[in-house]
Amino acid sequence: MVQLSAVRKAFGARVLIDGANWQVPSDARIGLCGPNGAGKTTLLRMMAGLDEPDAGLITRPTGLTVGYLPQEGLTHTGRTLFEEASEAFDDLLGVQREMRTLEARLGDADIPTTEHDQMLERYSDAQEAFRDRGGYDIDAKVTSVLHGLGFSRAHFDQPCETFSGGWQMRIALAKLLLQSPGLLLLDEPTNHLDLEARNWLEDYLRSYSHAVVLVSHDRFFLDTVATSIVEIDLRKLTTYQGGYSSYLTEREARLERLREQKRRQDEEVARMRAFIDRFRYKASKAAQVQSRVKMLDKVNPIEVPAERKRVRFTFPSCARSARAVIELRNVRKSYGDLTVFDQTTVLIERGDRLALVGPNGAGKSTLMRMFADAEAPDVGERIEGQSVVAQYFAQDEARRLDDTLTVHDTLAAGSPVHMVPAIRNILGGFLFSGDDIYKRVAVLSGGERTRLAVARMLLRPSNTLLLDEPTNHLDIDSTNVLLDALIDYGGTLIFVSHDRYFVDRLASKVLEIGGGDAALYPGNYEEFRLSKLERTQTPPARVRPTTPATPKTATSAANHRKHQADTRREERRRRALESRISELERRIGDRELQVQQLETEMASPDFYTDKVAAQDTITRHQSLMWEVGDLMNQWETLQHEATEKTEA
Repeated sequence: MVQLSAVRKAFGARVLIDGANWQVPSDARIGLCGPNGAGKTTLLRMMAGLDEPDAGLITRPTGLTVGYLPQEGLTHTGRTLFEEASEAFDDLLGVQREMRTLEARLGDADIPTTEHDQMLERYSDAQEAFRDRGGYDIDAKVTSVLHGLGFSRAHFDQPCETFSGGWQMRIALAKLLLQSPGLLLLDEPTNHLDLEARNWLEDYLRSYSHAVVLVSHDRFFLDTVATSIVEIDLRKLTTYQGGYSSYLTEREARLERLREQKRRQDEEVARMRAFIDRFRYKASKAAQVQSRVKMLDKVNPIEVPAERKRVRFTFPSCARSARAVIELRNVRKSYGDLTVFDQTTVLIERGDRLALVGPNGAGKSTLMRMFADAEAPDVGERIEGQSVVAQYFAQDEARRLDDTLTVHDTLAAGSPVHMVPAIRNILGGFLFSGDDIYKRVAVLSGGERTRLAVARMLLRPSNTLLLDEPTNHLDIDSTNVLLDALIDYGGTLIFVSHDRYFVDRLASKVLEIGGGDAALYPGNYEEFRLSKLERTQTPPARVRPTTPATPKTATSAANHRKHQADTRREERRRRALESRISELERRIGDRELQVQQLETEMASPDFYTDKVAAQDTITRHQSLMWEVGDLMNQWETLQHEATEKTEA
């Protein structure tokens, strides 16, 4: 596959990679990790051929296709969404265009017989190639990937230029996945994906048949997708087998060994220096002194990566709120013809740790703004409990910072006096060190502004936090600082995050937004997903105060009845699935028989005598081929589902 040999890359005096050797296997799924600025993006760009190493070689096999997704900056214009995504099959679409041209020309009665026969032979070859390479499955594949990444069918005919930056990156990701390159390079592919789209992408990449190298700050995503982790640190590449959690364990064990080797080396060097200093001017020891000087010259100092500080932090104390914190009662919210919520009631109680989930555009941020009283409902009321001290972290919180203040002064302003000594420690946890703390906010990058806004929030007293995607632009270490603080937070927490690990660690309840309403599920995100699978059996509860527990005897009987009902439902589902598979097989067989009959007719020497009839037959043949492709995709999906149920 791709091989790096003694690769070096520097920007001015700053060396990112030096003497790196690495080979990417053809079926690898590799996560790139390392501190901010270590060179992860630079390495991806060199592997994609966009940047060249200063020294060394990057070798790629002849014919290898490489697909690269940058973090941002891609735009698509001039086509509809479906047309743009279909461009991933540009070579196949070229064959299809040739087929259509031949179809039109074959109907011309004035074409000489010899030329007609040659065109007919070429048409047959093109059609066979188109079919063998999956040309009739293009629409089904494009539809599947677009749906997986969160696009609805209503988006398909929408011009690409009408999509925002985050959706533009989804378009680019869709095209890459459909192209299925031999080496897929993804730089933060989950940045603009909601949880459902991330779940879909995890499954897609786990079954991807070629090599994948990716950078992600979502540790759950790395654990699920990556089969190995390559760390960039101290200008070197180090490979660890397994996902991110295994990497953390193995990395710590490796660092312990390095620290011990470094300690022993330092002791040996100290002994040699002491001997040299003691006997430098003693003639009888001259040979031994020179021997040790030469040995010192040959010592290759062991470098140990800097220990990543785990900043522990406690929120400023704040009086408790009343039990009922915030209630939205029978609220309705619309934007033009779009109704986001209709007769929705949500009650937040003290101590709730509530994660808001749902597809992009479902209304999560709208609900957060109504919770925070930053936006009023069109109908209904917002009721706030007594002694509620709330902090609201909006998606655009970074843009609300005062550009004239320094980094340090931004945190000092509005913080309790007793928290001021903790400012430097917190800034270090969010990657602001040394002279960085004296920078003006105006010169910070987007990611730096987000980290600063999160750090500022930690220093302000509150008993209710409303956080709308606080982990955007945070690396794993900074996310851990925030996560640790929120785990210890004693107040009420309502948040939106697309980081699965973050949600699982924090949420005790999940509120699903969609369809103009909000449905509550107890437990973390994994439990929410399991509950959704059983939603047809037990409808999700609307958000209401807790009801008294059911007596044990009643619970036992209810559980027994539920088990019996579940078994009956599962059996009905299995039979229904088998029936659907059988029906699809019947329809596929019927369509394939029709295709064979039409192809026999098209092979007749006098087929093109009647130009109109011939064109109708060709059109019908093409339509049937597309239909067979779509039916085959449906059949494969159902067969996969049936196999999973059997194995379970």
